[in-house]
Amino acid sequence: MKPSFLLRSLTLLALSLGAISGAHAERIKDLATVGGVRNNALVGYGLVVGLDNSGDRTSQAPFTVQSLRNMLNELGVTVPANVNPQLKNVAAVAIHANLPAFAKPGQAIDITVSSIGNAISLRGGSLLMAPLKGADGQVYAIAQGDLIVGGFGAQGKDGSRVSVNIPSVGRIPNGATVERALPDVFDNSGQITLNLNQGDFTTASRMVSALNAAFGAGAAQAMDAVTVAVRSPTTPGERINFLAQVENLELTPGAAAAKIVVNSRTGTVVIGSLVRVQPAAVTHGSLTVSITENTNVSQPGALSGGQTALTQQSTVAAQQEASRMFKFQGGTTLDEIVRAVNEVGAAPGDVIAILEALKQAGALQAELEVI
Repeated sequence: MKPSFLLRSLTLLALSLGAISGAHAERIKDLATVGGVRNNALVGYGLVVGLDNSGDRTSQAPFTVQSLRNMLNELGVTVPANVNPQLKNVAAVAIHANLPAFAKPGQAIDITVSSIGNAISLRGGSLLMAPLKGADGQVYAIAQGDLIVGGFGAQGKDGSRVSVNIPSVGRIPNGATVERALPDVFDNSGQITLNLNQGDFTTASRMVSALNAAFGAGAAQAMDAVTVAVRSPTTPGERINFLAQVENLELTPGAAAAKIVVNSRTGTVVIGSLVRVQPAAVTHGSLTVSITENTNVSQPGALSGGQTALTQQSTVAAQQEASRMFKFQGGTTLDEIVRAVNEVGAAPGDVIAILEALKQAGALQAELEVI
């Protein structure tokens, strides 16, 4: 695929998306989240057993043996201190999960299990009971179950190894049971907050107008470009019905700011639909320098007494590609920018240089962000 065609596809896609987002109404559910209603990270440590000789090499992962000893001691099995088990069917793992808002004891959540030692693969293993803690140090769930591993790994006796995907990470659907409920995210103050996914004063103002039109003047007010406070019922049942109505209200969000995003590593350039260019003339060319090294043999005459020698010959050539100047009219649109750049056959790397030069010249009316 030609770079110019790729650039045209990306920028026209950005134009289409910008036009769609600016012309159609969106639900509040898609534009904002209710304050306090979020996932909570859980983390834990445990042992995976039953591996087919693919577990931790205990000489390099002593914490695996220590964990196994502690577990056996709790189960009433005493391992002599002078015995150092060399088990290859056990692996120490880290466990993490997301505890959703309003999760109640007895509900099941998915977990991800990752090796933290030198285990080759967790395929076929079973996670033994392990507590999952929150940021406050409290245990919120208990994990246990058989792993599902998408990767595969194998190793020969000579040290050769083959691996497909990542065999040291697995998942257990419904692998943890919630043991502790989260604190209630709602209070009885009679007010909830809506946090916009992307801060925008226009969108916040329009959201307040939509809420006041639906629930009466003064029902909502904007606190800043992200937060909108809404007066709500205090009883749980009425509050849920109220939020169901709120999240389904529709409004037209404000148009995104004029912005150009450049990925300097991949050469990807995405230009927003509202980008404009002031009158400017641009020329861009490439200088190619090539260096060729040749080895020659110097052969002396038969009676000269000299010796055969190798000599280096370097050829340096520089080629300046022909470049054409093109002009941007005042208020040039995205489609016109793409057309002008494609006419000179600029690659994504050249486009980046042109955009940076336009920004420095003050002709680019947009934010230029390099990632």
